[in-house]
Amino acid sequence: MVRVLYFSMAFTFKPYTPAAKYKTAAAYFSMEFAVDQALKTYSGGLGFLAGSHMRSGYELKQNLVGISILWSFGYYDQGRNEDQSMRADFRHKHYSFLEDTGLVFPITIHGADVHVKALYLAPEVFGTVPMFFLTTDIAENDHLSRTISHHLYDPDAAARVAQSILLGVGGGKLLDLLGRHTDVYHLNEGHGLPLAFYLYEKHGRDLAEVQKRLVFTTHTPELAGNEERPMKLLTDMSFFGAVPADEIRRVARIGDGDSLNYTLTALRFARKANAVSKVHGIVSLEMWGHYEGICPIIPITNSQNGTYWRDPQLADALKGKDDAALLARKQELKKDLFKIVADQTGNIFDPEVLTVVWARRFAGYKRADLILHHFDRFVQLANDIQRPIQMIWAGKPYPKDYGAVALFNEIIKRTAHLKNCAVLTGYELDLSAALKKGSDIWLNTPRFPREASGTSGMTAAMNASVNLSIADGWIPEFCRHGENGFLIAHADETRPDAVKDDQEATALLDVLEYTVVPMYYDQPKNFLKVVKTAMKEVEPAFESGRMAKEYYEQLYK
Repeated sequence: MVRVLYFSMAFTFKPYTPAAKYKTAAAYFSMEFAVDQALKTYSGGLGFLAGSHMRSGYELKQNLVGISILWSFGYYDQGRNEDQSMRADFRHKHYSFLEDTGLVFPITIHGADVHVKALYLAPEVFGTVPMFFLTTDIAENDHLSRTISHHLYDPDAAARVAQSILLGVGGGKLLDLLGRHTDVYHLNEGHGLPLAFYLYEKHGRDLAEVQKRLVFTTHTPELAGNEERPMKLLTDMSFFGAVPADEIRRVARIGDGDSLNYTLTALRFARKANAVSKVHGIVSLEMWGHYEGICPIIPITNSQNGTYWRDPQLADALKGKDDAALLARKQELKKDLFKIVADQTGNIFDPEVLTVVWARRFAGYKRADLILHHFDRFVQLANDIQRPIQMIWAGKPYPKDYGAVALFNEIIKRTAHLKNCAVLTGYELDLSAALKKGSDIWLNTPRFPREASGTSGMTAAMNASVNLSIADGWIPEFCRHGENGFLIAHADETRPDAVKDDQEATALLDVLEYTVVPMYYDQPKNFLKVVKTAMKEVEPAFESGRMAKEYYEQLYK
C-alpha cells in the first residue's frame, strides 16, 4: 500500500479521450523533457527527443502520460565571462503554468523517508500528453533531501542515485496514487531504473510480471550514457527498495559483481527494448547482445515534431511550389539569426553568404572543432573574397565536463579574430530553432559509430538547412550525397583517433570547398533542389508522429 501525506481533492486527473487504436495505457519516464523554452527541464538531444514524443502523442491522442522531475535550477543558464568564455549560471526557476496536484507522498532514499510533490502539466498548455513533474524541493524535507531535484544530472554520485530513485519509484507510486491503470511502463534511458524494482516488489517479486509491463529505450553507446554504480552505494541508497541485494544479484544476473550497469539491468527486466536508429541497433546488439537474459532490441529511429519545429511559411512555400517565396523567407530567417549573432558577438553577418552551423550538446566525441583541424585551410576557405562562408557554433557542455568546456572556450579564442565566425551561448529550444531556420548547412561531425541518432539534422532539414554529416546515427537512413544532403566520408574506425580526425577533417573541407560552396554560389538552382528534396523527404519518415506510432505498434503491444 502506498502511503500519502496529503492529497487535495481539488485536483482531478481527467486527460483527453484516447483514440481507439491507442488505448493501451502507457507511461513514459524520462529524466528530461524539452517541450517549450519556458520549461527548462532538459540538457540536450535526449530531452528534445522526449519533448517531441510528448507533442506527437498528444496530436495522435495516445493514451500516454509523461513522468519526469521538476529541476529547481534547470540544467544551467549558459552565459559569458568578461573574456567571452563560457560561464555556467544557476538560477531558481518558477513555473506558474504547472498545476499543484496537492499530492505529497514519501519514498525511501538512503533508508529514510523523502517527501515528493507532484505537479501537473495539462495537455492544453503546450500541446503535449498529460505530464507530471516530481520535486523534493518542498518544506516537508530537510535541506539535503530538497537538493535531490535541484540540478539535472547532479555530479555527485549519491545525488544521481537519489535522482534515479525519485524518477523511477516516485513516478511508479504517483501513477498508483492517481489510480491510473498502466499497461506499459517505458523507461527512456536507464536513469529511472528503480522503477523496475518497484514493479518487481509490487508484483510479488515475479520477474515475468515486470517483463510483461516494462519496455526500454537505450540512446547512446557512450559510457557516460550507460550508468554503472557500485552495488554497495546502490544498496546503501535504497536503490532496490525492500528487495535484498542478494536477490537483485540473482535476478539481474550480476553474481558477485561489485557494480550494476543500468542499461544491462534494464535489458533484463524489460520485455523489449529499442535502439534509436538502424546503425545504433547494430551497435547496441554488438554491445549487449552477448549477455544472457537480455530482451530483444529493435531499431525505432528517433524523430522530431514537425508542428513545433517547422517554419510554417517555408512549409507553405514548398507545398505551393513557390521557389521565390521559399528563398525570400529563408533570407528573412537568416537575418533573424544574424541579429542574435550581432547581439552576442558584435559580428555582422551577410544573408547572401553561405552559412554553416554546428550546434548540439558539446561533447568530445561530437568534435565541434573538426572543421578547424586544418586551421589555415579553413581560414582561407572562410575568407574567400568571391565565395566566403560564415560559421556559427552553439551548444551546452555538461558544466563538469571540463574538457568540453575547454573546447567551447578554445573555439571562441581561435576564431575571435574572424569576423565571419561566431560562438553563441544559451543553446536551448528557441536558439536551436533560430539556428536551424537561419542556416544553409547543418554540420554534424561525430566519431563513427558513436552518434546514436543525432536528431537536430531532422529539424534543420525541415527548415531548408541541408545536412553535411558523417554517415552516423539517422543519416544513413536519409542522406543521399548531392541529392538531399552531403556526406563526409569517415575513416577506418579501427585507426587511432588522431588519424581519423585528420582524414575526416580533410574530407569535410573537401566536400565544402569542392561541392557545397560551388553549388551554393555557382549553381543556386541545384542547391535549391537539394534543399527542397530534403524538406520533402524528411517528413513523414523523420517526423515524430511516425515514431510515436511505431512505439505503440512495435514496443507497447
